[in-house]
Amino acid sequence: MNNSVPMGRVLGVPLRIHWTVPLLVMLLGYSLGSQTLPAMIPDQSTATYTIAGLAGALLLLVSLLAHEAAHAITARRKAIPVQSITLWALGGVTQMGKPGSAGSTFWIAVSGPLTSLLAAALALGAGIGLDMLSGPAVPAAVLLWLGWVNFVMAVFNLLPAAPLDGGRVVQALTWWRTGDQDRAERAAARAGQVLGVMLIGVGWIVVLRGALSGLWLTAIGLFVVIVAGAEHQRARLAPALRGMRAADAMTSPVETCQDWLTVQRCIDDVAARTRHSTLPLIDFEGRPSGLVHLPRLARIPAAQRDTLRVRDVATPWARCKTCAPDELLQDVLENLSPGRSLPIIVAEGENLAGIITADDISRIVRRRALRGTERR
Repeated sequence: MNNSVPMGRVLGVPLRIHWTVPLLVMLLGYSLGSQTLPAMIPDQSTATYTIAGLAGALLLLVSLLAHEAAHAITARRKAIPVQSITLWALGGVTQMGKPGSAGSTFWIAVSGPLTSLLAAALALGAGIGLDMLSGPAVPAAVLLWLGWVNFVMAVFNLLPAAPLDGGRVVQALTWWRTGDQDRAERAAARAGQVLGVMLIGVGWIVVLRGALSGLWLTAIGLFVVIVAGAEHQRARLAPALRGMRAADAMTSPVETCQDWLTVQRCIDDVAARTRHSTLPLIDFEGRPSGLVHLPRLARIPAAQRDTLRVRDVATPWARCKTCAPDELLQDVLENLSPGRSLPIIVAEGENLAGIITADDISRIVRRRALRGTERR
């Protein structure tokens, strides 16, 4: 996910924090300290409410981390590689390999909500116990709030629609019943699209009734629609791409541009004759050094094009998505990290082998569709 910062490791898994997390902590802390706690425990000092609100927000963040860590731990027990855990304003994302069975999909999915339910039970139990023992009222109220929020989070995540955990459960059960993984993924993704639209609609109704909290629901709905749509697209493409290597899909040879050329030279000598919207760059030794997007070149003012080097406006090689020619195309696309998309540079060692664009993927899908029509 873009704009996230590495923050060490959790159980050996890299942890990243998105820039929206501090904003989430401040908003939750403010809401808890200025509204919820004063309503539950009146006549406390402002400092008490502020400290308790921030403490509650941080405890909720720990609960979110525990939820995602449960996914990661279960995946690793199923011998599925886990790349990272990222926390952000709408929850968390655990990036991992694709489960190889319906059973693995099911247990990875339910581990997160079960952890949230356990956290809810512990927090509610501790809050009720502290209250019964006539302990400090504010800590008890914070624990009760934390317990109910974790309970709601678990229930929401179990809604039967991707990318929520409940959608993964539906996917696992459909896969187990039909034996068709692609069909199961499409079903879960379609349910996610429907749920996302419903959340957006409900959110706007809440906003029109004067509650700004509806904007949060709308944002969640929009996120669900976008991710579910992307998953549906991947599931639709999977049959056509299965078994293909990156070398089978790439365009080769591919037009390249020397990274030391000026932007104007690049436009005149190379960009004007290429058929792609992106150009791989090579350095003095002929090694790939980056990727430049032609629309980016077009936006550069004419006065700067004769002095600005094309490498200065390109995506550096370290940030480009690359793969080897013999890698399975489906695995390459599945492993695209959040925020990265096509094109993909295919490299063999330090040598450029080709490039995979959206047009290349569309060409493969059309070709497979034609072959299927011929067989019928």
